[in-house]
Amino acid sequence: MSITTNKSLRIIQLLIVAALAVTLAGCAGDNLGDLRDYVKDVKSRKKARIKPLPELKPHETFFYEATNRRDPFKESLAAQPEALAKAAANGNAKGLHPDSNRRKEALEEFPLDTLRMVGSLEQKKAMWAIVKASDGTIHRIKTGNYAGQNHGKITLVSEEEIKLLEIAPDGLGGWIEREASLALSE
Repeated sequence: MSITTNKSLRIIQLLIVAALAVTLAGCAGDNLGDLRDYVKDVKSRKKARIKPLPELKPHETFFYEATNRRDPFKESLAAQPEALAKAAANGNAKGLHPDSNRRKEALEEFPLDTLRMVGSLEQKKAMWAIVKASDGTIHRIKTGNYAGQNHGKITLVSEEEIKLLEIAPDGLGGWIEREASLALSE
């Protein structure tokens, strides 16, 4: 049995060597003539001219400096002729201005648009409003208290809203009064 197995292994080895020899013989020939002709043809073609890139114009830079311009999100005095006339009549030294000696209240550290009226209650014929600040704290306020960052004095508290009278800068170095309100939010 071992003799026949050795003979069959030898035969298999010879067949493998013969197959490799035939494969290598096929690669030995120089069949690159077609490839060389194609490369020569491509190189002999007339080269296309590439259009030059368009000339770029330099972009003008604009620097926005809002230091000497009015805030576009606040109503201007031009839209309030009576406030403009009042500010001009009062002048800068005299006239309307916030009380700088008054002690600030808790709700004056928050912008008015971040405060929410969440309810109201009546106690001993006095109407109180329940206000939630942006930091999540709840405050109880009544007429005469202050709220918002523009010296807003509360003039009326009802079940549906809080009315305030703010003293805000007019943009000309003076102050103007304006009404604001907080409505009950659901």
